[in-house]
Amino acid sequence: MHALRTRAITRPITQSRSLARSQNIVRRVITTESGAASELPTRTQSVSQPPPPPPRQSRWRGFLQILGRTTLVTLIAAGGGFYYITQLDRHPGAQLPFDPEKKTLVVLGSGWGTTSLLKTLDTTDYNVVVISPKNYFLFTPLLPSVAVGTLNPRSILQPTRYITRHKTRQVSVIEAEATDVDPINKTVTFTDNSEIKGTVSSTTISYDYLVYGVGAEVQTFNIPGVKEHACFMKELSDAEKMQRAFMDCVETAAFPGQDTKEVERLLHTVVVGGGPTGVELSGEIHDFLEDDLKSWYPELAGKVKITLVEALPSVLPMFSKQLIDYTESTFKESKIDILTKTMVKEVKEKSVVLQMPDKSIQEVPCGMVVWAAGNKGRKLTQDLMAKLPQDQTNRRDYMVMKGTNGSIFAIGDCTATSYAPTAQVASQQGAYLARILHQMAKKDNLISRAQQLESMKAQAPAAAAASAEGEVVDTKKKIDEEIQDINRQLGKIKLRPFQYSHQGSLAYIGSDKAIADLPFMNGNFASGGVATFLFWRSAYLSTLFSLRNRTLVATDWMKVKLFGRDVSRE
Repeated sequence: MHALRTRAITRPITQSRSLARSQNIVRRVITTESGAASELPTRTQSVSQPPPPPPRQSRWRGFLQILGRTTLVTLIAAGGGFYYITQLDRHPGAQLPFDPEKKTLVVLGSGWGTTSLLKTLDTTDYNVVVISPKNYFLFTPLLPSVAVGTLNPRSILQPTRYITRHKTRQVSVIEAEATDVDPINKTVTFTDNSEIKGTVSSTTISYDYLVYGVGAEVQTFNIPGVKEHACFMKELSDAEKMQRAFMDCVETAAFPGQDTKEVERLLHTVVVGGGPTGVELSGEIHDFLEDDLKSWYPELAGKVKITLVEALPSVLPMFSKQLIDYTESTFKESKIDILTKTMVKEVKEKSVVLQMPDKSIQEVPCGMVVWAAGNKGRKLTQDLMAKLPQDQTNRRDYMVMKGTNGSIFAIGDCTATSYAPTAQVASQQGAYLARILHQMAKKDNLISRAQQLESMKAQAPAAAAASAEGEVVDTKKKIDEEIQDINRQLGKIKLRPFQYSHQGSLAYIGSDKAIADLPFMNGNFASGGVATFLFWRSAYLSTLFSLRNRTLVATDWMKVKLFGRDVSRE
């Protein structure tokens, strides 16, 4: 009985030991040829596998990660810099007050010439007063884009106070219409031209120097009906008026029951003037037709007609023959009619009377006439010239107005010079005059200091009566040396005449095409097409006077590209 119990107990122990031995790692020792021993796992050995290698990272994945981080950092830095600059513009610092010892510089106008002058002028030299019927600067080259809704009117306006508020010394900006300039007494009379007037609506101020930059007005050549029935393209209100008139013609043509001939008349736009303004306006109207009117007025789009009238043998006479031919061929593809050697004899309410190249007279029905031909002097300019009949002629080439003893400077379209009345010329004249005025202020300060030294030299013996004679002589010697130094500085100040540097001509001709005639080496570089259109846009963006305007114009272009132009009207 005891033996059976022992055998029964031994069997499970033996089985458990066998199981343990089978689970243990059994190693065989194999002697290699070199006599070294190595251990190899048997079939029952548990093999320890190494950890799997990490998955290999793709090169493109690493590149995209670096690119993403770089882009994120760039966007944050650019956004921060943009915000910083905008806040600097919105919050200008303190300015120096008016200095009664400084001379008064009065600036008439807020156009290209005077705005360029204000941006360049060192206001610590003068007490500056700006008088203009508009309290803003208008970027006129983009006015045709406003006329068809490509740009918002506010996008091409720059408040004059935005420019003057960032100057070192305070600049007084007065929104008023100058009515009289007295070159003898050196005074300017101006009146309040706003709708709401105060107790004082007219006053007169004196000046030491006057910058006359009032611009010009539209030249109608006394053609009957132009003022009454034509739209101009000179001021912001003109572009807004043209936009309303054009949409009025479209909506009236869409009115049920209109006669076919009446619809054709309403949808016929005549642009008078083959210069950059007339050509760009024709191209903008064509874009409006192709990009927007065809979608929203499909029944009318095919009936819209554009005619460009020019009295000269060709449009864009300031461009090369190659670019003129390119413009004419582009207009032909766009179905824009060009009538050269054609003169306008009368503008009627529903038509325009033309004298054709063969001297025949034709009356052309149309819904709208846009006048973009010629400038003439304002009444204020004519009155000022009449006060100096012996000195003022139509052929003068000076910034200084003749007959005013150097107290009046004239810049921009109001002057009669050999240069074309363009924004580029006026802008360069304004910057040039700012440098001249700085040199004049420096010269005046040196002369004033020399006069003080001469007075001190004359008073030196009396002031030093109780001093030794040697000290008096030494004081006079120092004064003489300083006067000689001032004379040397005065000799270095030379007022050089104005030299215009032509930077090229640009014009948009529609269909996302532009032309450029640029100076290159000793000749000109002529270009036209889509690439030139992109250059045209970048050039105008860089020419805008502030980051605010650049941002607004670029945003407007983007909105039109995405959503099209607005065809609603007030």
